[in-house]
Amino acid sequence: MSLVVINHVTKRYHKGGETITPLDEVSLEIEQGEFLSLMGASGTGKSTLLNLIASIDHPDSGSIIVDGTEITALSRSQLARWRAANLGYVFQTHNLVPVLTAYENVELPLLLLPMSRSERKKRIQVALQAVDLLDRADHYPRQMSGGQEQRVGIARAIVKHPKIVVADEPTGDLDSETSEQILNLLKRLNRELDITLLMVTHDAEAAQIADRQFYLDHGKLVQMQHCDTESLTTTATVNGN
Repeated sequence: MSLVVINHVTKRYHKGGETITPLDEVSLEIEQGEFLSLMGASGTGKSTLLNLIASIDHPDSGSIIVDGTEITALSRSQLARWRAANLGYVFQTHNLVPVLTAYENVELPLLLLPMSRSERKKRIQVALQAVDLLDRADHYPRQMSGGQEQRVGIARAIVKHPKIVVADEPTGDLDSETSEQILNLLKRLNRELDITLLMVTHDAEAAQIADRQFYLDHGKLVQMQHCDTESLTTTATVNGN
């Protein structure tokens, strides 16, 4: 059985007298350890789908099952507990707490789980080591580069050993060289730690690092082939985006 099963999910928003449907009967299966990328124009529903899988939002119809649990059927309190134990989230803007060190930022998700201090320390050290920042454990965000901050954010996302990690434009605020480093890090963690990863990106070149690439268009999810992503890259270059 697939780790994530999305069945005929539809999401609508109402704006004034208009109904917007960013997701229309979307279905998708994700296997354990897969790395998927999701592209689409602004407003096409990429982040909406990501937030549905992360149980931050709820579909109007359809179901989402993660590791045998139908998260779309859980109550708000059940969802909060499920997220705390099973989900890692990598943000575009890092979302680090500026008054906390790298160690303390990575520790935050573990404080919601029943875990001893010694076990927390072990997991934090392993996570920081995985992103090559163990020597920066006592540094504050202001003492780190943007790339280092994002690596702390990735360590925070993986420290719980989550069932799935979602990444929303993880390289959107980084220069090209740092972006490449972050993408290679995500791929390495995916392979070495068997992390199941879904990444939203507007960058067709970045999307190609994933095992499978998808594109959202008018509410429909389309799987891309390698030549398709090359065409998207060319189009983006021509349009200056």
